[in-house]
Amino acid sequence: MKKKKDIRREEIIKEAALLFKKKGVGGTSMRDLAEQVGMDAATMYHYISSKDEILKTICFDIANTYVTQLAEIEQANLTLTQKLKALVKLHIHLMTTMGAEVSVANNDWKYLSPESLQEFKNLRKQYENKLAAFIETGKQAGELREVNTSVALFTLLSAVRWVELWWRQDRGISIEELENSILTILFQGLEKNGNMES
Repeated sequence: MKKKKDIRREEIIKEAALLFKKKGVGGTSMRDLAEQVGMDAATMYHYISSKDEILKTICFDIANTYVTQLAEIEQANLTLTQKLKALVKLHIHLMTTMGAEVSVANNDWKYLSPESLQEFKNLRKQYENKLAAFIETGKQAGELREVNTSVALFTLLSAVRWVELWWRQDRGISIEELENSILTILFQGLEKNGNMES
């Protein structure tokens, strides 16, 4: 069982992510956050020491989730294409369930302290390299088309990035339908007969 202090700390960080997404890290004060969670600033410092701590927690929680689940997918008994699809679904899942946190990790990581910033960049690079290796292996295995690996990598990543900004439960589309539409477009294309000729 989590301690009450840990639960309260998680609630504060979740509210902070929403404020950071709305106002930016620089535009959000600890006083703003204290008001948002209904406590005075002195009490909040019992749970959180600074904005830097909050930002670091958000960014590294998201980064470590990606890296950990990437390792699990890597070990799974799946084809390379299935692994890539699982990774795309992971991105969509996090963006639809933790949209504010993902947005902060995607857009505000540059405000991390210098030491944390380098560590975060290393994690991100590690993730991108692993994903590029999936694509490269998939090409060698004949599962994927012979396209530039870097272009494929950043097309996949950028093709789901918009979900964090667009997704709301009232969009009239289920998460499953959203996933299926994105996967179809990315892996089969829009053209119905799959004809790539111009």
